[in-house]
Amino acid sequence: MTVSTEVPSAVPADSTPAAPVDLPFPDDALARAVVDLSAVRDNVRVLAGHAPGAAVMAVVKADGYGHGMLPVARAALAGGATWLGTAVPAEALALRAGGVTTADARVLTWLATPGAPFDRLVAAGVDVGVAAPWALDEVAAGARAAGEPARVHLKVDTGLGRSGIVPADLPDVVRRAAALEAEGVLRVVGVMSHLACADEPGHPSIALQAAAFDAAVAVVEASGASLEVRHLANSAAVLTDPRLHHDLVRPGIAVYGHSPVPQLGAPGDYGLRGAMTLQARLATVKDVPAGHGVSYGHHYTTPRDTRLGVVPLGYADGIQRHASGGSLGVGGPVGVGSGASARVLRVAGRVCMDQFVLDLGPDATEREGDVVTLFGASDGVERGATLPNAEDWARAAGTISYEIVTGIGARAVRVYTGLATKADTETWKEVQR
Repeated sequence: MTVSTEVPSAVPADSTPAAPVDLPFPDDALARAVVDLSAVRDNVRVLAGHAPGAAVMAVVKADGYGHGMLPVARAALAGGATWLGTAVPAEALALRAGGVTTADARVLTWLATPGAPFDRLVAAGVDVGVAAPWALDEVAAGARAAGEPARVHLKVDTGLGRSGIVPADLPDVVRRAAALEAEGVLRVVGVMSHLACADEPGHPSIALQAAAFDAAVAVVEASGASLEVRHLANSAAVLTDPRLHHDLVRPGIAVYGHSPVPQLGAPGDYGLRGAMTLQARLATVKDVPAGHGVSYGHHYTTPRDTRLGVVPLGYADGIQRHASGGSLGVGGPVGVGSGASARVLRVAGRVCMDQFVLDLGPDATEREGDVVTLFGASDGVERGATLPNAEDWARAAGTISYEIVTGIGARAVRVYTGLATKADTETWKEVQR
């Protein structure tokens, strides 16, 4: 797990963070991902407003969707989240090791394999999702080793067909859980499931899964379990279907300021703003004649005498090769220049492992070392913005914004603004070690 140490000095919680263009570029860095923690905080507040009857679990798996798990976890808690969600046990344990206490937040992890460190999870006060019959006895064994009861959420497969207890197995699992609860080694505190098509509001599977979830909750409650939370809603369901909110909602991508339903609305339509701005400094700027081939395969040829700029980011850094331009596709968009000279250019030719090329144009004034922006906080170029967003890159690459932000590699140094403190910086350095 990568946790950056590039954190600016303390900023008051309600101050406006510096814009990326106003921040000094880190020494020796070719690229940076500036993470506005106040955007994370404010996005969580907005999401809580969309689900006023439910608690909020901010999902911070995958290193906080590439933003940095510990920094965004603290920002999400500042925004009113009372739960943090992780996929794998190591993430949950890292939150606790990073100073997120049981008094700060409940932490849930839901994806494990046999032999997972359930004893350490229980001892750390981490709630555990049980998604298969085998896991129940392993969690119980971990609780016995830890000397305290485990807090368990039964994860039910209501139709996604991924991890989760199938309804046919649920009665037996519930009976076994009741026996273990009577023994005092665990408590079933939650029932959870995940939606297959929440990003397609009105899809018939949503109503079917909602009914299956209600049925599963009824089975668990009939066993005498005293449930604290029932949770089903992801980002899309939080924003589009209040019937699915229940006691707890689990937004993921929306926490980071991206629309889970881009076909229906941009981030700003939901009161969200992107938390990450990805920038790089031009490594090379040079003049070439008309007819000059650009990058592998010459899928782009200069139509006139022009000036090329090399951006030192490539697919090793998470820049999708499918976002190549020229004859290969529309190309990923990049914001170049500022003020009256601000414009959006597209990747010229093939994205390489470490770099790609822009055709800056014959009259370009950019020079080596100038900063270009791949994406940031905007509603996207399709809405007329001169700053692309992650969804613009997703469209160019034929993927989703989730993959864009989570894929940005460690060579793009994380720089934090908005809410970071010196104390947090020291904690993050310790976790990194």
